Amino acid sequence: MERHGFIHDMLDVKVLILFVMARVLYPVNEQKIYELCYQDDCLSYFDVRQAIPQMVESGHLEQTEEGFVITEKGREAGAVTEDSIAYPVMQRTLAAVERFNREIRRDSFIRTEIIPQKNGDFSVVMGLDDEVGNLMTLELMAPSQKQARCLTRAFHKHADLLFQNIMSQLLEDSAEDAGDGGEPAGG
Repeated sequence: MERHGFIHDMLDVKVLILFVMARVLYPVNEQKIYELCYQDDCLSYFDVRQAIPQMVESGHLEQTEEGFVITEKGREAGAVTEDSIAYPVMQRTLAAVERFNREIRRDSFIRTEIIPQKNGDFSVVMGLDDEVGNLMTLELMAPSQKQARCLTRAFHKHADLLFQNIMSQLLEDSAEDAGDGGEPAGG
């Protein structure tokens, strides 16, 4: 029976892994390498699990405390071999890697902390940063740890939207105050 797809042998698996690793901006674990590479039905999780230690041993990948990263030897080998990847697989893989890089970058700008209070409530401190510094810090009280965790998950999911809405509302009010010729309240 003829195999369809790009992945036919271990060399194809390794070429695809090098393609992914040359483009991820952060260290990744085996599971994430598999998820990013799984753009071809012929790829098996076990193939990836077998290939990674071989690639570390050959010096194409390096294992750090944070996860796996590509070496210079791996970059060079990947640059030479990546044109053998089927175009549709390459495009899907590239899109998956770009989504991953965006998600990790976005998450690096979001901070949350749950602080237990003496009265049994929980203080949830949430922050949104950019490359320059802090954009917003918000502190909310939650009556239970479960609700505090819900707040942190929701903030991670919607931090940029919350910031945009708050800025829009505050600037809208500021424009209305400036339009009436008077000073803003409290000023």
